[in-house]
Amino acid sequence: MPPRSGEPPQSEVLFGPDDLVPAPGQRPVLPAAAPARGLLDIREIHAEPEAAASARGREILARFPRARVVEVASHWRIPHLHGNEGNVARWVRVKTEVLVLGVRKTFPIRPNGRSADWIAPGLSNGCAMACAYCYVPRRKGYANPITVFTNAEDVVARLGRHIARQGRKREANQCDPQAWVYDIGENGDCSADALISDSTLDLVAAFRHWPSAKASFATKYVNPSLLTYDPQGRTRVRLSVMPPGDSRLLDIRTSPVPDRIAAAGDLLEAGYEVHFNLSPVVLRPGWEGAWAELLRRMDDVLPAAVKAQAAAEVIMLTHNEDLHDVNLGWHPRAEDVLWQPPAQEAKRSQNGGANLRYRGPVKRDAVVRLRELVTAHAPWLRIRYAF
Repeated sequence: MPPRSGEPPQSEVLFGPDDLVPAPGQRPVLPAAAPARGLLDIREIHAEPEAAASARGREILARFPRARVVEVASHWRIPHLHGNEGNVARWVRVKTEVLVLGVRKTFPIRPNGRSADWIAPGLSNGCAMACAYCYVPRRKGYANPITVFTNAEDVVARLGRHIARQGRKREANQCDPQAWVYDIGENGDCSADALISDSTLDLVAAFRHWPSAKASFATKYVNPSLLTYDPQGRTRVRLSVMPPGDSRLLDIRTSPVPDRIAAAGDLLEAGYEVHFNLSPVVLRPGWEGAWAELLRRMDDVLPAAVKAQAAAEVIMLTHNEDLHDVNLGWHPRAEDVLWQPPAQEAKRSQNGGANLRYRGPVKRDAVVRLRELVTAHAPWLRIRYAF
């Protein structure tokens, strides 16, 4: 049955219950073809000449042989994508059908102290998914398809030099007691990026050999190929979760929340550290009951081994006026819960953006309440930080 006018498409159902029935004594194995189903149908690739000519670029172009390839001078300056207001009506279609290839020219490594000690230079920008609160499209105008940077070797080399300069981590902090943690997916989703190229594999493999450092990325996408990467404990996957009802409204084209939770045991067994992002926490009528139900489900279904090493970040919703205007053009129902001016105040982000966050007293009370819910329903879940 098609959605009603103004109603968002449902999150992709990547695999069903029959796919998860294991043989006796075996863990469930997700079908290899499942992740790409319905998420990517690349028909148009905008490529910088150097990116297209590189080994990684040629691999990607071979993966999508039917796509029309358009040469561009810069991955940032594609007039009919960036700044074209008409693309609001094609928001999801652009994410499905368009890919951009570029070469990363700068390699900043920024201190963070929240999700990680450092933010690494990522190998992508943008996402195939369409979360209504995502901050990345604020910089990219009216379209936000995935941009893949094809020079993974340059990023790996820069990280290696930086890690060597840090030496051994001498003091434990909330990021990690022993390792320097590098967030490798600030502006994208590394699990979805792995559908396009081996860039995520390259980074996971590199961190495998750096004993003083650990990679980290958040994801809303269940990609079984990650189970073959052999991270050997040097990569942390942060599964982002929220109440399923909120996710169906706001996390468009993502893996359903129950599937993300179900993937935790497989990821841990494959050698990843598995944490959770309780993110974003959206304050709306009934939010406390919805989060309590989610935490109870996590407590019921997660294996003891996952619980023993798990930690979480609590991230309250941050919104943006420009993104609000974009959402009104393609998904106005999301703004019924995201746009709440009486409860929100202006906030200047670390990157200089003009955003909206919950007012101080509202946010403080909500964080206290969510901590109480975690203590009551998932006491094993250590909260690393909340903001």
